[in-house]
Amino acid sequence: MRIALDAMGGDHAPGPIVAGAVQAAQRDPALTVLLVGDEPRIAAELERHPDLPRDRLPIVHASEVIGMHEKPVEALRKKRDNSISRCWLLLAQGEAHAVVSAGNTGAMVGAGLFNAKMFLPGVRRPGIAAVYPTLLGPAVLIDVGANMHPKPEDLYQYGVMGAIYAQHVLGIDNPTIGLLNVGAEEDKGNELVRDATRMFRSSQFADRFVGNVEGRDIHDGRARVIVCEGFTGNILLKSGEGAVEFLFSELKKELGLLLPRLSPEDGQLLVQRLRDLKTRYEYHEFGGAPLLGIRGACIICHGSSDDRAIRNAIRVAAVMAEDRISAEISTALTSGTVAHKL
Repeated sequence: MRIALDAMGGDHAPGPIVAGAVQAAQRDPALTVLLVGDEPRIAAELERHPDLPRDRLPIVHASEVIGMHEKPVEALRKKRDNSISRCWLLLAQGEAHAVVSAGNTGAMVGAGLFNAKMFLPGVRRPGIAAVYPTLLGPAVLIDVGANMHPKPEDLYQYGVMGAIYAQHVLGIDNPTIGLLNVGAEEDKGNELVRDATRMFRSSQFADRFVGNVEGRDIHDGRARVIVCEGFTGNILLKSGEGAVEFLFSELKKELGLLLPRLSPEDGQLLVQRLRDLKTRYEYHEFGGAPLLGIRGACIICHGSSDDRAIRNAIRVAAVMAEDRISAEISTALTSGTVAHKL
């Protein structure tokens, strides 16, 4: 299994990116990680890890880097030899089975969308999925930023893609699908959501479709795949991340006041339980968000990803490629029993 990793992508690259690649290769002897980017800087980081065979961490030089705050389309056109585009080229040429990057999200999506040949048969527009917590376990939220102006068919396809991802990567049997809306009744929302609802009701996934899901009900787990357009999904995802950080910051303050009143044993147990709870909701555990609907596998990581997040992103990318999730998505969308276009 060969993974093309954008070693220059992220707020603190290439240090934690290379470290995550080393950890992933150490844990999976069948894995080769192609480190794409500035060769001298990557080589310097690899010197910190002399024990791992270099043939499993080859460097693919790319002379340019797209910064986190650059305009994606403009940067992709001006910087042709950038690490993100080189990763996609390796995937398109069959030199890699998956790509992973913590770099500029817009550039990562744009580089993939520029080449229509990377789209799976039957897919109109790829979407970004993210893992979201519920009372019943993790759920998939899709789309969280790839498509700001979807058509009803796109939302339907995101539900199919999200369900396949939830089953293969998250281990959820027959995941239920819901549409994010302003009300639970089927006549609520705009024309986009109402038309998408009709597509789900007339599709092979009708028995899994639970209808509309309001924002306050996302966490109850009734829908293990939550479908929305990219603008709303991105706001929801980042609001959730901010809420978790805020909540645990406040808990940390309260804990500081409470600990002096507890025995050392009870205090240590409480701190550990809170750490375990926070870990369950951190993006580091899932590595990043897959771009679904493309050939091969693609994981887009948070810009502040550390080595653990990169390691887990590589692991998930390998699972997606090994399980041929892209092929399953294509089959589901071209099987002839899929919902009709409106």
